[in-house]
Amino acid sequence: MSIESGTYGEEAHAVIDRIGLAEFLRRRRESLQPEDVGLPRGRRRRTSGLRREEVAGLCHMSTDYYARLERGRGPHPSPQMIASIAQGLHLSLEERDHLFRLAGHTAPPQGAHGDHISPGMLRILDRLQDTPAEIVTELGETLRQTPLAVALTGDLTVHTGPARSIGYRWFTDPATRELYAAGDHAFLTRMFASGLRGVATLRGPGSRAAHYVDLLLARSEEFRAVWNDHEVGIRPDDVKNFTHPEVGALQLTCQTLLDPHQSHHLIVYTAVPGSESYEKLQLLSVLGAQTLR
Repeated sequence: MSIESGTYGEEAHAVIDRIGLAEFLRRRRESLQPEDVGLPRGRRRRTSGLRREEVAGLCHMSTDYYARLERGRGPHPSPQMIASIAQGLHLSLEERDHLFRLAGHTAPPQGAHGDHISPGMLRILDRLQDTPAEIVTELGETLRQTPLAVALTGDLTVHTGPARSIGYRWFTDPATRELYAAGDHAFLTRMFASGLRGVATLRGPGSRAAHYVDLLLARSEEFRAVWNDHEVGIRPDDVKNFTHPEVGALQLTCQTLLDPHQSHHLIVYTAVPGSESYEKLQLLSVLGAQTLR
């Protein structure tokens, strides 16, 4: 999917430093190796750093568009475009902010509200391509998935607005529950309400979490009932029971790595070797690869 036409919150009369932007992009591209961003090196590779077409693919844009930026030409990139480039080049928050300023934009706020994934977290995810894994925000908004995670749960990054949050979808979209064993639904209902209460209390009035609470109170009678119980601190079980439409029931152990600076969680799902769920994951990896082809 290309985002070349994307615009959100672009400032009027922003001044772009085309030479500085071009040089920064080129230096960052040349400093990265394929294995740094989860790409195969290949046997006959002679390029120092990444190729322009590789960076363009990572940033979800055409090679021509990216090449023009490196040459100091082309249109003024939108904040959405710059954010995609920052993520594709695995920039740190400081480097991301610098890139925004070079492009003549105000950098997004740092902290728990941001969607920019740290380079370290991305490097770990890139090495988990044969494992279901995803990076989510504190509100359960999926930012990035491995191919096997997409095969397991579907592409969760396509959702927009409040529906990005699995806790919001749990109470507003019945299809969300189909992936989870029916016997776990009552617990998950309490868990999602408890988690949203914790984040809303932490972030306070006016936060995205508080906005989701208001929306759910207005839309879901079930949410209103469980919200009035005022439960907090309900943690997910170590084992999640999935019901996949093609391979059936899976029991997967869930491990979580936290990035405290961004409040992002890297969630990894594994099965006990030799178990039925393990065999089903192997089958799912084949089915997922066939779907991608």
